[in-house]
Amino acid sequence: MNFKIEKNEQYALVELNETALTQDNYADLENLVRQLFRAGYGNIIIKFDSIVELDGHGISVIRKANKICLNELGLLIIVTKNEEIVDQLDRAKIEDLTIMPTVQEAIDAVFLNELENDFQSEDEDEFGGGEYGESSEDDY
Repeated sequence: MNFKIEKNEQYALVELNETALTQDNYADLENLVRQLFRAGYGNIIIKFDSIVELDGHGISVIRKANKICLNELGLLIIVTKNEEIVDQLDRAKIEDLTIMPTVQEAIDAVFLNELENDFQSEDEDEFGGGEYGESSEDDY
């Protein structure tokens, strides 16, 4: 698979230089996503600008990559303006898959997601741990 990768502290940007994500090359993307995950990347942006063909194998690897990212409270973001690809991904009903038309919007989504995770973490620290809401009959 022909691709270019740019790594940032918050995300990895993968630019696919292929016209198809199919049975012929999906395993290469799957291996790349696993390598990025092992390297600590929970946010992965995949630029699909040149992709015009996507089959069930391609959709399957996107589904797996999305699940990996979501499990790490990250995002998998597909960047494409190709309406046919967007429609195909919508029909696949991949839970919480993020599709953006530009890389800049994808990067913004990563930072917004990071902020939301930070706020949720602070809320859990402040209100979690069972300190509140517990009472005994002796309190009444």
